[in-house]
Amino acid sequence: MALPKEGDYIAIQSYKHNGNLHRTWQSTMVVKTEQNILIGANDRTLITEGDGRKWVSREPALVYFHKKYWFNIIVMFRPEGIAYYCNLATPFIIDREALKYIDYDLDVKVFPDGEKRLLDVEEYALNKKRWNYGEKIDSILRDSSLELLEWIDKKKGPFAPAFPKIWYERYQQMRPIKNNYRRGKQ
Repeated sequence: MALPKEGDYIAIQSYKHNGNLHRTWQSTMVVKTEQNILIGANDRTLITEGDGRKWVSREPALVYFHKKYWFNIIVMFRPEGIAYYCNLATPFIIDREALKYIDYDLDVKVFPDGEKRLLDVEEYALNKKRWNYGEKIDSILRDSSLELLEWIDKKKGPFAPAFPKIWYERYQQMRPIKNNYRRGKQ
């Protein structure tokens, strides 16, 4: 299927290696598409966990997906500054239902002060055994984590200082204006 157009809204679905649905983001606006890249934005979107639990994201966020890299990046606009949550995951695919990827447990969080933290190492080890990830996936994820860390260190892609401002402003320009029209007034 072709990539959605800029301004379209899509759902995002994250799966686990065993095929189970992990998490769904209900509504993300596409702000940029290229041959291999999709950048989206959302603000307080409904998120549904695989077990059915629902919650709403706390802050505006940009999402960066690539068809060739085994990671995706969430840029979060927090009161204390920009933070990043990076999922080690398959490149995305898209169909009529949603943008989809397989989440491989490992995450890198980058705090507003630049501190980096690798998360969920124990979950990765457990699921690697449980679902038999195999050496090929393990090797791809190891290489992908190194590439992701290089992107962070070199301020490449979503980590470039101008990226959050440019794409969040684009999202603000594209969002429908809330209708403040009152009945009877023109």
